[in-house]
Amino acid sequence: MAIKSRHCCTSFIFLLLPLLLQFYSAKSDLQLNYYARSCPNAEEIIKQQVIKLYNKHGNTAVSWVRNLFHDCIVKSCDASLLLETVNGIESEQKSDRSFGMRNFKYVKTIKEALEAECPMTVSCADIVSLSARDGIVLLGGPRIEMKTGRKDSKGSYLWEVENSIPNHNDSIKSVLSRFQSIGIDAQGTVALLGAHSVGRVHCVNLVHRLYPTVDPTLDPDYAKYLKGRCPLPHPNPEAVLYSRNDRETPMIIDNMYYKNLLKHKGLLMIDQQLTSDPTTSTFVEKMAADNGYFHDQFARAVMLLSENNPLTGDEGEIRKDCRYVNTH
Repeated sequence: MAIKSRHCCTSFIFLLLPLLLQFYSAKSDLQLNYYARSCPNAEEIIKQQVIKLYNKHGNTAVSWVRNLFHDCIVKSCDASLLLETVNGIESEQKSDRSFGMRNFKYVKTIKEALEAECPMTVSCADIVSLSARDGIVLLGGPRIEMKTGRKDSKGSYLWEVENSIPNHNDSIKSVLSRFQSIGIDAQGTVALLGAHSVGRVHCVNLVHRLYPTVDPTLDPDYAKYLKGRCPLPHPNPEAVLYSRNDRETPMIIDNMYYKNLLKHKGLLMIDQQLTSDPTTSTFVEKMAADNGYFHDQFARAVMLLSENNPLTGDEGEIRKDCRYVNTH
């Protein structure tokens, strides 16, 4: 009887195995050094282009990090963000959530360098991921072992952007829930928000904390500084009016962001909420105390984000121009 039962269980496992393999196939198709044979110099070409662009336009490094977040959290890491409005496609860049994003034109520079070396081989989705990885290093962040092998989407998801990308005024609960839905835990979410240690925020997204009355959770001296940067309650969105996320080390991904939060100098509402929610406050304190710990968690979270629901195999394509789907 025991032998028959064991045989039955073994048969069930063999029946289940193909289903499990199918379930995990998308993840397993991503691999380290995916282009080792098809385009051996691909990752080095991207790295050198990212360095060259950074030396000319330092803010490109921040753009690469933001591109990764905006692309990967909306449905898939598939370069749908890069598509322009044409032939029935509505660009995700039209969304209010994409306000202030720039430097998309330099993705074309990287893609052209790759096409010259290996035509129709390296996906735009992998360019988004690898340029972010290399940009993070230039910004003093950790080196991340990132897998490749993503394919590019054949469409955009403008209608999903609003619900996919958290707003700076959202509650911490909803932000945690959104990240949890793509496999990033509370610790990882706190670490990812540490990307706010670089770049800048337009006054349009700040004034609600300053006018008509100052948000009581803001340090008074910091609020005074912000009012100097944003002197009008209704700033012109087209004007260059902004504040740096971090005044001490504005172009370095470090734990100064968390130190500022503990001093009530969080720039956005969602930033400051990290210190008041018991689910996240402990992680803020740990990251403020240990930059190495922050970097470890940031690297882990970025890697998880970069592997969100990638298109692999026949699910997508390799775009010749990152701005347009291929015409067959």
